[in-house]
Amino acid sequence: MNRQLTLLEDWPAPNRGSERPKRLLTNGNRDLRRDHIYTWTLPALIARLPDGRSVRTCPAAGICARLCYARTGSYNFRNVKAAHLRNLLYVLEDPAGWERAMLAELARPTMRNAYVRIHDAGDFFSDDYLAAWLRLIRASPKTTFYAYTKEVERYRRMIEPDTPANSVWIMSLGGREDHLIDHQRDRVADVHPTEAAIAEAGAHSQAASDLLAAFGPTPIGMAANNIRHLKRLQGERTFGQLQAAVRARRDTLGSK
Repeated sequence: MNRQLTLLEDWPAPNRGSERPKRLLTNGNRDLRRDHIYTWTLPALIARLPDGRSVRTCPAAGICARLCYARTGSYNFRNVKAAHLRNLLYVLEDPAGWERAMLAELARPTMRNAYVRIHDAGDFFSDDYLAAWLRLIRASPKTTFYAYTKEVERYRRMIEPDTPANSVWIMSLGGREDHLIDHQRDRVADVHPTEAAIAEAGAHSQAASDLLAAFGPTPIGMAANNIRHLKRLQGERTFGQLQAAVRARRDTLGSK
């Protein structure tokens, strides 16, 4: 019987026979190499494990689940999906081994003054997983880390009270915890239909470099990927506006 795994005790027991990724951090495209950005990626939203069970890797996903670029195109190539699943299985089956391997990679000379974007897809799906990342960040002061996240409650509880100096956290609209975002205090990113719409909204595009999301002016605007069916679903509204409409409808129904 298939079911989602949500608690640590539900996850697979260690299996030393699982194939492990040769490299955990990648910078495979020209823009990433130019800006010295490395990325760590998990499967987007939900991953099916070899035993048929599933893990929700984006627990706070809202409207973004329907519009996620990381569930389409090249992300669905067999080799890409397999690589992302290997990353997740490493975290689930051998978290201590994964943390040691990541720490060793972060200690390489090439990571000095580099940037790590945590999650090109996926999110901080558990307290234990986020705690591991916080240990890695604090143990790697010569590297700067940044992440987009929809796990706002987890951020408030585990990161905000003692944020590592070498980290930047961006609240990404379109999730079920959007209402917990403080637009005056937090770095906030939203997905707009076009670059022109970003400018019209008074937001700041990060198209020139993803580092602008972490270090440029806010609010941050990202143009929707040029994927026809996703653009049709999104229409002329931002992820944040779509999620707000969903919440408003639920509040209206709940009051009746």
